[in-house]
Amino acid sequence: MKVQYGDACLSLQQVYEWTGKFMNGISSVTDCPRPGQAHPVVTPEGIATVEAIVKENRLVTVNEIAAHVDMSHGSAHCIVHDKK
Repeated sequence: MKVQYGDACLSLQQVYEWTGKFMNGISSVTDCPRPGQAHPVVTPEGIATVEAIVKENRLVTVNEIAAHVDMSHGSAHCIVHDKK
């Protein structure tokens, strides 16, 4: 596999670990929530709320949005400025 996929290939140890987990009934490849892990704030509901606030008042600041929606300045900034 290393020849075909190069450095993007999983190590043999990782393959053994995942095989063991799958054989024990774990079928998810995503990380499980852990204590202290950041709670995602940028959700579809949060994006819709911010969009509604901006449509209502186009002169609203990012700080005002963050305070109104109870999220960080950075999360509010990402929603407002990083639209795709």
